[in-house]
Amino acid sequence: MMNQEKEAKAIAQQLGNIPLNDEKIQVEIQRLNRKNFVPLEQVKALHDWLESKRQARQCCRVIGESRTGKTMACNAYRLRHKPIQQLGQPPIVPVVYIQIPQECSPKELFSVVIEHLKYQVTKGTTAEIRNRTLRVLKGCGVEMLIIDEADRLKPKTFADVRDIFDNLEISVVLVGTDRLDKVMTNDEQVCNRFSASYRYGKISGEEFKRTVNIWENQVLKLPVLSNLTQPKMLEILRNKTQGYIGLMDMILRDAAIRALKKGMPKIDLDTLKEVTNEYTAPPKTQK
Repeated sequence: MMNQEKEAKAIAQQLGNIPLNDEKIQVEIQRLNRKNFVPLEQVKALHDWLESKRQARQCCRVIGESRTGKTMACNAYRLRHKPIQQLGQPPIVPVVYIQIPQECSPKELFSVVIEHLKYQVTKGTTAEIRNRTLRVLKGCGVEMLIIDEADRLKPKTFADVRDIFDNLEISVVLVGTDRLDKVMTNDEQVCNRFSASYRYGKISGEEFKRTVNIWENQVLKLPVLSNLTQPKMLEILRNKTQGYIGLMDMILRDAAIRALKKGMPKIDLDTLKEVTNEYTAPPKTQK
């Protein structure tokens, strides 16, 4: 171990410090690292559906494979419902969006909700924290609670999710992969309350081409257009991402940063190939 440390120090000394980015390039890299909401037809359709469930106070599920952009789309829906702050009054928060930890217990679920609403989590029994969570949700005028990664809920926690709807009559949305449906089958009452489901899928064809164009113009915004929708570049992106928005976003941001660090104002074909070769394509869906 000591020898390895000495060797590592010798190599580091020989190579010298890693050079810092030019100030202008660093500003661009920081901009590209910021997540921003891009309105897409697929996202708008989901938002319209969620809005109908919020107004009807109905529970539902949003199901889709990993990396299809469910998280971005659901969080963007929350951001469209801005909280209303009134002097001396609790904030009115129409939509709450949370991500929960693995093997999420009832107490952990309630704690995440309270923390999201910027209230202090107090110690107590599960029943006491449950009651406090219900009071906070009611006091903040919450109309919809979106629970992402819902397949992480412990089986016994689903009953508490169901009780949130029963006690407050607000819309509760469970977001997850097909695994969520399998986990829910153990509780007939939960299945009945969350019977409404929206399938959020991958994009293909002309929609994929339009999405790449939107990303180039509204997200990357490099000094010079890279023309990512030209046949060769589009085919590389299509084959590697297979229509997963999340993966496409990662690759394009990575490629944009790589190009800037090379001193180039746009993504060229070689840089796109270089970056995409570093990513593993998702497994093809069985038909």
